[in-house]
Amino acid sequence: MPAYAKPAEIVSHAAGVGLSAPGTGLASGPAVGSVPHRACGVLLLPGASLLALAGILSALSEVNELQQEARYATALLSLDGQQVDCGGLMLPTTALVQMPPSAGPVPSAWWAVFVLSAEGEWGDWGQGDGAALQQWLRNEAGAGVALAGVDGGAAVLAEAGLLRGGRATVNGDLVEALQEDFPDVIWTGNVWEINATASRLSCAGGGASLDLMIAWLGGLHGERLAQDLTLRLGLERARGPGERQRRPVAEQRGGSPKLAEALSLMEANLSEPLPTEEVARLVGVSRRQLERLFKQHLDALPSRYYLALRLNRARRLLQQSSQSILQIGLSCGFSSGPHFSNAYKTHFDKTPRDERSQRAAALRRPAPGDNA
Repeated sequence: MPAYAKPAEIVSHAAGVGLSAPGTGLASGPAVGSVPHRACGVLLLPGASLLALAGILSALSEVNELQQEARYATALLSLDGQQVDCGGLMLPTTALVQMPPSAGPVPSAWWAVFVLSAEGEWGDWGQGDGAALQQWLRNEAGAGVALAGVDGGAAVLAEAGLLRGGRATVNGDLVEALQEDFPDVIWTGNVWEINATASRLSCAGGGASLDLMIAWLGGLHGERLAQDLTLRLGLERARGPGERQRRPVAEQRGGSPKLAEALSLMEANLSEPLPTEEVARLVGVSRRQLERLFKQHLDALPSRYYLALRLNRARRLLQQSSQSILQIGLSCGFSSGPHFSNAYKTHFDKTPRDERSQRAAALRRPAPGDNA
């Protein structure tokens, strides 16, 4: 299955799948039949990443298919209830002011709230709507709601005083600045952080939201579910606790965050490759802008670079796994054996069968010093 929800699926979540329509702010009830109902609000602040949002929605949708202990429902929130531009996709939202107030022992409408914000967006949340947002977040925390900061969302939680004494993470480039501004928080460069009670969560931007969701939901429903969810989301593996953020190729070469995000998206979707237009939409740029970034930093078109990623993965599998050539081709996004073979020969000047034969010959060849 695709690793990320498609734009049309994201729009369907904007109306509050499993919740009442936007504007009421009320969850549909504590349970569906005998299954507990867990309403999850996703708060979209300026600059929220569409890729990070898609990861959250995809994981919550898939987990409903994998277990019957709880039913997760989502709705998109904003400060004013207006449409939010998220990576070029206009999403309808519910305003926070229409959410039922929650403080102390008063129950909240939400079981968890995910705060999505642009990187580097903090420092101005103590005034106006920002002050109201901080108070709302404190109320939710007081009501026992799990709060997650995604991308720059962790800085928003820190500014509300909700991460004191705990561990949290953001994009590695921001760690030093946040350590200076919020020294009472232990900022790490890890992919994700979850505290002991799973009441505070945070992750870096882009594809890290998938890793966070797998870890969180696995903690709630068991390691077997985490493994099944990883496969359902199209990942070879999920990054684990304490795992440091890997610097994407774009950053290693002095590239832009948008290019790094596009590369992460491609790497997460090798088995079902996304069209260039969709990659551009998910990272919030036009196709022409994306092509310009790839040409400037990687001297390649996005489609050609994406193809090379898939073929390099296929080569590793041919050399290291016992899967059939057809299985490898299909798992790397090729529609048929001939399609895979032709692309492979064009790129490596040998067929997948040649690659596999060379590997078998190397394994049969006696090592120096052997008597065989």
